[in-house]
Amino acid sequence: MQSSHEFLVLVLDSITEHIVVIDETGDIQFVNQSWSAFGNNNACVIGDNWEHENYLSECDKASAMGDEFGTKAGTGIRTVIENRESFFDFEYPCHSPSEKRWFMMRVTPFQVADQKYFVISHQNITKRKLAEEDVSNLAKIDGLTDISNRRAFDEFFHKEWSRCCRLKKPISLAMVDLDHFKLLNDDYGHQSGDECLVKMGRLLKEFANRPGDMCARYGGEEFVLVWGDTSLAQAKQLCNRLLKNIIDLNIQNQNSPIKNCLTASIGLAEIIPDQGNEAKELITKADRMLYRAKDSGRNRVES
Repeated sequence: MQSSHEFLVLVLDSITEHIVVIDETGDIQFVNQSWSAFGNNNACVIGDNWEHENYLSECDKASAMGDEFGTKAGTGIRTVIENRESFFDFEYPCHSPSEKRWFMMRVTPFQVADQKYFVISHQNITKRKLAEEDVSNLAKIDGLTDISNRRAFDEFFHKEWSRCCRLKKPISLAMVDLDHFKLLNDDYGHQSGDECLVKMGRLLKEFANRPGDMCARYGGEEFVLVWGDTSLAQAKQLCNRLLKNIIDLNIQNQNSPIKNCLTASIGLAEIIPDQGNEAKELITKADRMLYRAKDSGRNRVES
């Protein structure tokens, strides 16, 4: 017959939520298998040796590096430990390089004899958040091209800026302007112009595949591409491939002085965000590079 302790451990290990138990000082007393597996699968430096690590210290370290989760989690746990709140919960993103993920963190106290402990659970709520995101995205999608609109770009860009700032990673921004689009509209009609923009939207989606990437219609015939954790050299390769793919669309623009098909000019800029610069600096730099591309003959990338 199994002991009560063994039975309870088996029960907790069968739960898909990531569970950790801490004492009043923040020292970890127990983690379940889901917690350990998540740590191992996400290259956590602690590995399997969780017990007696201090959860609050780890939150404080993350907070000192600018991590929003570390700040909110550490503050919330302390409100429960200090009896200022009976429980604490909040939802947070925990995206991997290949997928979007969200979790709900909940802190609940319990007592054994004179000793207080705290259960911290992390429940995967990705399905619900993706459904909510789908509804929200309807207001952030350009109705013609079916890619993000300016509003969505502004929101995403500042979030990605903050993420790259925290991780000390580069972020690249490309501003794409279709060359002599007015001539195409005048010669072939606005319906052909709209069809051209739709094809551009479809093409740009192929260049924004990761959670840290985005393509958006910036206005009229101007588009933007955001690539998080991407160097200038990597982004320039993408831009050169994009220019070729635009020509390969073979959208006729017979009176263009550049080619008899659609081309584009691209202004590209990259920066490693920190506390000493602002997101608008990258936009200004990319816009300046776009004007240089136009002044240099169009159908090119300038960076």
